[in-house]
Amino acid sequence: MSPFGSDTVYDPSKPVHAGPDDAWHGVVAPGSRFAPESGRYHLYIGLFCPFAHRVNLVRLLKGLDSAIDVSIVKAYPKGDDKGWPGWAFPGANGPDDAYEGSTEDRLFGSKYLHEVYFRADKDYKGRYTVPALWDTKENTLVNNESLEMLRWLQTGFNEILPKGSAERSLILYPEHLQAKIDEVGEWMKRDLNNGVYKAGFALDQASYEKGVIPVFAALNQLEQLIHKNGGPYVLGKELTELDILAYATAIRFDVVYVQHFKCNLGTIRGNYPVIHEWLKNLYWNVKGFRETTNFKHIKENYTKSHAKINPLAITPLGPYPDIETGVNLELSNIVPGVVAHPAVLEQQKKLPVV
Repeated sequence: MSPFGSDTVYDPSKPVHAGPDDAWHGVVAPGSRFAPESGRYHLYIGLFCPFAHRVNLVRLLKGLDSAIDVSIVKAYPKGDDKGWPGWAFPGANGPDDAYEGSTEDRLFGSKYLHEVYFRADKDYKGRYTVPALWDTKENTLVNNESLEMLRWLQTGFNEILPKGSAERSLILYPEHLQAKIDEVGEWMKRDLNNGVYKAGFALDQASYEKGVIPVFAALNQLEQLIHKNGGPYVLGKELTELDILAYATAIRFDVVYVQHFKCNLGTIRGNYPVIHEWLKNLYWNVKGFRETTNFKHIKENYTKSHAKINPLAITPLGPYPDIETGVNLELSNIVPGVVAHPAVLEQQKKLPVV
């Protein structure tokens, strides 16, 4: 099986950038146009964004934090309904325009992220999203698709990492688990990672209910999956892509998605004891997870960037604490939780057996 897996994640036949309406799909790999070199690439992220979180997390897990520098946009404002002017860097609105935890554009001193995109394609018509990886040698964007980067960052820089190191040997998509990762990843991405957005951005009651039910069916299923495999990770003893995908949504769930996106059929800390212990273990005990998580950016981005959902831009103080302490990895002794709403249970039956 290909180390890149299905073409829905990575398609080597894609051009790096087919034109103004296309994203960027470059791959860093030995012998490619984008060769692995320390200091050559620069990553643009927002600490609020779950999709950028995936990439930044793998960057740290792979020990690439010194090889790939980052610039961090402010958590808000986002811009108008069409996303213009988009994410800003500190100072965009004057010398007093500061935001804790964000940085200047360390490459170009840009005010807005769209300026970086226009450097790569002056006619670009897409969205100015994070994450985005820039190549300082070719002076262009390499990739702005988080799932693609999540996959090839695992191996793309290995030759610059110390031989025999844990970082070099880390692979989150191991061959013996690829089939299971693909199976679970399909519903996890559709119903959980993207599902919270379908619920949150719904414009009517029917669309909201259609969006929120699969979210909790997926959480019910994830609760059972972690419990069955015994932890500490989703598939048991090995950290995989599924942990990255699930964490980026789960860490935002109680603090944002429950109230802001109306995903309030349950909470992780109150209804899913297995997911709760899995989540706390990653945050408190696995290097890289806590370091890439910023609750201020997460809470203020959502609550101050979506005027239609939260027109007064008031950020709730709770829940408190953002994440609880104490970890119990004796998962076999925990009775799995469930949100037993009839529609959720019916939806869960449609998912593959764990």
